[in-house]
Amino acid sequence: MTEATHDETEATHDEAHGGALGSRLNWLRAAVLGANDGIVSTAGLVVGVAGATGDRSTLLTAGLAGLLAGSMSMAAGEYVSVSTQRDSEKAALAMERRELREQPEAELAELTDLLEERGLSREVAREAAEQLTERDALRAHARVELGIDPDDLTNPWHAAWASFVAFTVGALLPLLAIVLPPADWRLGVTVVSVLGALALTGWSSARLGAADVRRAVVRNMAGGALAMAVTYGAGALLGAVGV
Repeated sequence: MTEATHDETEATHDEAHGGALGSRLNWLRAAVLGANDGIVSTAGLVVGVAGATGDRSTLLTAGLAGLLAGSMSMAAGEYVSVSTQRDSEKAALAMERRELREQPEAELAELTDLLEERGLSREVAREAAEQLTERDALRAHARVELGIDPDDLTNPWHAAWASFVAFTVGALLPLLAIVLPPADWRLGVTVVSVLGALALTGWSSARLGAADVRRAVVRNMAGGALAMAVTYGAGALLGAVGV
């Protein structure tokens, strides 16, 4: 074996496969979308307030309140959602465990049918099902029948923290952009920074989802620009009437 071939083999072995790669992509996509939500919602909030007042402390207070409320809401929602998914996975595993105990032959036949549906011949599927059952029947049925890895159930705390961090990171950009520059530059710096960040998150989400990059970037930037325009207009109107 040549050195180049050996290096290629090692590189192949280092690659992520199957569920691990899919799980990693899902987490990355969730992080990108969480950051995107933080950018748009906080930008809309601070730009709206900026339309009514240029007071730095007011802008900072509104931005921080929006950041904390949004990040906590995202974390709580993700925790509840993933907790429900985890409960469903546990219930499915418990039912499968009971069925394996009460009707093992029927479960073996079911596993054989599932393997056959995946392209194996009947004889090979039966032999594979028997070997998998002997090794670990519950794990075999969980992965083949339910699509669940019993050793890697979804973790609601991981999901909650990931959403909290992603939203916070995204929200910090418009918050800093609206309070740090001089008063005359605040709005322009914020709009440019937000649109640039949205272009980046749009590009990232499109790459992760194998979608059209240009369409995702334009859609993302247009949505953010519309949100800032609407909230700024509302803030300017309220400021003009003295509300």
